[in-house]
Formats: sequence, structure tokens, C-alpha cells
Amino acid sequence: MASFLCKLGRFSFRKRWFVVVVWTGLLVLAGMLAARAAPAPPNDFSMPGTEAQHASDLLADGFPGLHADGATARVVFRVKDGRISDPEVKGEVEATVRALGADPQVSQATDPFRTGSVSKDGSTAYSQVSYEVSSSHLEDSSRSALLKTVEDARSSTLTVEAGGNAVSAVTAGGHSKEAIGLAVAAVVLVLTFGSLVAAGLPLLTALLGVGTGACVIKALSAPLGLGTTTTGLATMIGLAVGIDYALFVVSRYRAELALGRDREDAAAHAVGTAGSAVVFAGTTVVIALVGLLVVNIPLLTQMGFAAAGTVVLAVLIALTLIPALLGIAGRRIGPARPPRRRTGRTARDGLGVRWARFVVRRPVAVLLTGVAALAAVAVPVASLQMGLPGDASQPVSTTQRRAYDLVTQGFGPGFNGPLTVVVRSASGGPAKAAAEKTAHQVSGLDDVASVGRPRLSESGDTAVLNVVPASPPGSEQTSDLLNALRDPGLAHTADARILVGGSTAMNADVSQKLSDALLPYLALVVGLAFLLLIAVFRSLLVPLKAALGFLLSVLAGLGAVVAVFQWGWLAQLFGVAQPGPVMSMMPIFMVGVVFGLAMDYEVFLVTRMREAYVHGRTPLEAIADGFRHSARVVVAAAVIMISVFAAFMGSDEQMLKTIGFGLAIAVFFDAFVVRMAIVPAVLALLGDRAWRLPRLLDRFVPNLDVEGERLQAATVPAAPAPEEPAVHCDETAEAGRLGPGA
Repeated sequence: MASFLCKLGRFSFRKRWFVVVVWTGLLVLAGMLAARAAPAPPNDFSMPGTEAQHASDLLADGFPGLHADGATARVVFRVKDGRISDPEVKGEVEATVRALGADPQVSQATDPFRTGSVSKDGSTAYSQVSYEVSSSHLEDSSRSALLKTVEDARSSTLTVEAGGNAVSAVTAGGHSKEAIGLAVAAVVLVLTFGSLVAAGLPLLTALLGVGTGACVIKALSAPLGLGTTTTGLATMIGLAVGIDYALFVVSRYRAELALGRDREDAAAHAVGTAGSAVVFAGTTVVIALVGLLVVNIPLLTQMGFAAAGTVVLAVLIALTLIPALLGIAGRRIGPARPPRRRTGRTARDGLGVRWARFVVRRPVAVLLTGVAALAAVAVPVASLQMGLPGDASQPVSTTQRRAYDLVTQGFGPGFNGPLTVVVRSASGGPAKAAAEKTAHQVSGLDDVASVGRPRLSESGDTAVLNVVPASPPGSEQTSDLLNALRDPGLAHTADARILVGGSTAMNADVSQKLSDALLPYLALVVGLAFLLLIAVFRSLLVPLKAALGFLLSVLAGLGAVVAVFQWGWLAQLFGVAQPGPVMSMMPIFMVGVVFGLAMDYEVFLVTRMREAYVHGRTPLEAIADGFRHSARVVVAAAVIMISVFAAFMGSDEQMLKTIGFGLAIAVFFDAFVVRMAIVPAVLALLGDRAWRLPRLLDRFVPNLDVEGERLQAATVPAAPAPEEPAVHCDETAEAGRLGPGA
């Protein structure tokens, strides 16, 4: 592997302008294809295999006029004095309802005085607005018309607010968060390299990779059915790994220059060694993202595959475009600065080396402290509750949240999350009798506020009735009611087939589906990566340590998320408007993204340790060498990632705020506690055993040569370091392994 990549790096360095033209041409071609491509289809929010989805499908077939999958809005009216039925106020409400129904995409806007949607005290009423298209198909003009109608209806006597999935806040400056992350990355890179040119390469190549990836995704959206949100995760991950991978290759290039190699040899050797680590780190990220397929949620699968594609682009750019640009930059990128010397003394070790030596002198204390700290932060995970964000989690400044609160005050909390019960006769005949029996049985269940009259389909074989819980959506009582409605005993008593749908049921089903998929997904991702890392490190204990450390990072990150977003600790500091259940996708999303980035840091840090070990250093010296060469760069990469993710915490959307906080805190724990403290402590305790592979496995595990052991010195550079053999990759010897443990 290292020999091939070394030759690839040398070719790219020599044919630098050809490589640059090829990548520029790919970007232009992708842009042209994207410009001519059909618009991306709306996001597929279907949840195959869930009862709520089955109920939605039955409603779509039996009640096409209901537009069961269409967007909805609930416009709430509250009179400030008097009653909502007072003639003047009633006229204003009815005029607003007519205006709502005038939009061409609206199928129906209900009159609250005809449907009985008026509170008992007469102060509040609501109109249910149904659209013929889903929320993702809803045109901006229709959404703007809805919000303008609500705004125009407000008066000195009437408060009007709107909620539902047809209402969404349009955020201005959609790329501001990426800009903040890039600005922080630029500062960190300049501080790391001490050179504007060297700092600019990772940013330039990351942007090129993300731009190419985004154009390819857009070009393929129509033929592959990729939804409109697939680009979001691809951009976030593409920027993250693109900067990381380029950072490691450029850093290794400067280190090779400092050893006395000429620029061509330095670029070739950087790609052969750091490039090997990039390949395997990128492979672990791809495994984590493609593994989202096992969840069987189309939207997550699309996002995972799209992001995996940008990771592949980032790897290819690091292996080819980076050495080409290094050749073009020439002397504008110099060697790494040597350690500072004190007068009359030897060079002083950097902070990373001094920290590594501190850890290896006290490995037990550092290990126990790190594990205990992460375990303490992870304690809240035991009370994790999952749900999907709704109007209740919106900031109080939004119309969605105010509408939610008005409905709660006027009608009760359960009106914000009614359950849609679809009934069919158990014998397959007319559903009227079964629906009436079901309504009677349901009215006697605990936590039921009201049961609507059954409505029959035109064919008469399907009925639907609305059940309003007495408790708010997402509460334990509503969950118990949902389980009671799905109890086979209820269906047997009513002689019916009963399915429960609606947004509340869908949220519960999605949460359960994601919860059930978490362990299989974790086993798949960690298992495949474990096998890959066995080949990379030719060891069993190092991959095992990497996997266990990752689990600690994720659990601690989730624990922090629960404490802040569910329990409300430091809620004001982080801008949490309403503590509540954690977003359902957060655990599995965190597992995938953090695992990929954690394995990046593991591969880059530990491969330098193994490289030193196989070249004759003792286990403890190898740890110090790994920190000498990689600690500064790993810390810089982690700071960049934390900054990119933390920038999303400034969003008004609770979902983005949760994702940003969760990923930032998990990367912090993994980089600074696990990789910088627990990893060297464990390796110090294991000693030589860390780098041994059982003989039985040694015969079957391929030697991937990530450290470049087989690269032989064909020419000698001007001043090679004594512990680092000179390398030239135009010629390679048929060689066995160098050093112990290989």
C-alpha cells in the first residue's frame, strides 16, 4: 500500500499541472451537469415497516380527499376580551379562514364554528388547513401566503398564530455556520503551520471536494431520487474530513522536508505514509456512513451515501491534488520548525512529548482518571428519552410555539398531538360496526380526552377516527395510550383490525425503530472497523482499545446531551428553549459521525507510534515519538472539528442546536480525553504486547504496510535523522518486515 501511494504521490508531484487541470475539469464538469439537472425531488419521509406508515398508506388509499401525507397547518385564534363567537370577532375569523382556503395548494381550511373547534370557555378556536402536497412539495409562495394571512389577521382584539409542518422558519444566510467553521479553521491552520500558503491548501482542497461533491449530488438527485437535504450532511462531513486529511499530508510533508529530503521525495513519502493513514481513516468513515443503510429509513440512507461519496473525494484529493499543489507552491511551504533551544542546552521537547512522557510515567492514574471522568459524564444516558422535534421545542419567539401554547391553554395539551385510528373489519367486510365498537372501547381507556365520530371511506371498508389524549405529545401517558390502542386485545374485542397513525404515532414508531437499529448498527460499524484496524496495526489489542475508547466518547457525549437538552442543565447558557426528549436520530447519528472522526484521530496518532516501534524504538519511546509528530496536528484537527460543529449551536432550530452540541462535545471527549490520555496510558501498560499479532492470525492478515516499512532507501538525503531511514519509492525491494511486531 505505502509503495503504491508513494509512487502515486511522486507522479502527482511531477505531473502537478496535469493533476490540477484534471481536478479543475471535474469540478467544472460536475457544475455543468448540476446546472442542467432536474430539480431534486422532495425528501422521502416515509418510514417503511412502521405501523404509522401503514396507517398513512391506508388513509391515502381509502380517503384520497384527506391528503393524509399532505402538509398541515393549524391556525389558532384567541380573543383578548369577550368571546370568539362575538359577531365582530367571528366575522374576522371567518374572513381569515376564507383567505387561508384561497391558496391554490390548499385542499381545505376548516371553519372552527362548523367543526366545533372552539374551546369550552369560548376564548379560543382553530382552523385546520390541509394542503394537497407534502411539506417538502409546498411552494415558498404558499408558505409565505400562510404567514402573511396570519400576520394580517392579528388585531387589537384577536391573537392569531400558526403551527404545523407547513410552517417553517426560513433562515437567512444559510451558509453562515459553514463560514464560521471555515474562519476558525483558517486561524487554527495558520497557527499550526505558521504559513498562510500551507494553511490555505487544506481549506482550498476541502472546498473543492465539497463543491464537486455537492454538484455531483445535485446532478444525480433526479435519477437516483436523492432528497433535498442530502447535501447538508455531505457538506458538514466533507469539510471536516477534507481539512483533516489535507492537514495530515501537508504536516507530514513539512516533517519530511525537515529531515533533509528534497521536495519530490518529501511529497512522495508524505503520501506513502500519511496517505496510507488517510486511506484507512477514510474507509472507517465510509463504513460508518454507508452502515446507516441498516436503519432502513430512506432519508438517513440517502444522507449516509451522499456523505460517504464526499469522503471518498476527500481521500482522492489528499492523495493526488495535495502533492500536486505542494509542487506548485515550491519554496513557499518550508520545513517544520525545529524545537526551540535554550542557551547552552539541548532542544526542548514540545508540549505534546512532555505530556506523553507524563502519561507513560503514571499510566494507571491517568487511565483511571480519564475513564472515571467519562463514565461520570455518561451517567445521564440511563434516563435517555427519544422523540422528534416539534412545535413544543421551538423558541417561544416563534409563531409555531405560540400556537402550541394557545392550543394547550384553550383545549388541553393532547390536542397538539391527536392519534389517528384506522379501522377495518376483521372479516374484511364493511367497517362501520367495527369502527363504532372501536370508538366505544377507546372512549373507556385511560388518558383519553375525546374520541371523534368515525368517518367511512367511499368503499365502506375503512373507517378513521381521531383520538385526543389528555396528555401532551411525547409524554409517558400518551405513550401508554398508544400502546393500549395497539393492544391486540382491543382489536379482538372490537372485532376489528386497528392501526394507529398520525404525527404522534409516527414519532413514537421512528424513535422505536432507531432505538432497535442502534445496537445492530453499532455492531456492524465497530465490527467491520475492528477487522480493518487489525490489518492496519497488525494487532488485536490496539483495535480493541480503539473501539472501547470510542464507546466511552459516544456515551459521554450522549450523557452531556441528555443533561443539557433533556434535563435542562445549563439550558439558558446553551439557548435551550424547552428541555424535552432528545431527537431520535441523535444517538445513531452521533455514533456514525463521531466513530468516523474518532478513527481518524486513532489512525493518525497510533500509526506514527507503530512506525517508530517497527523502526526499533521501545514501546514507551514510540509513544513519545507518536506525540512528537502527530499530537499538534491531531489537536489542530480536533479544534477545527469542534468549532465547525459548535457553530451550529447558534441556530434557532432545536435539532441543529442538539446536533452541533452533541458532535462538538463528543469530539472534544474523544480527542482530548480518549486519544490524548487514555490511549497512551493503555499502550504504556501493554508495552510490546500492544503490537503483537497471534501467529494464527499473522498468516491470514495481509500486511498493508501503512507505515512504509517496505520502502527502501535508493538514495540518501542530505541529512537523514538517525531514527528515520531514508526512503525513495522509485525502487522498492522485495522485503520482509522491519522491526518487531510487524
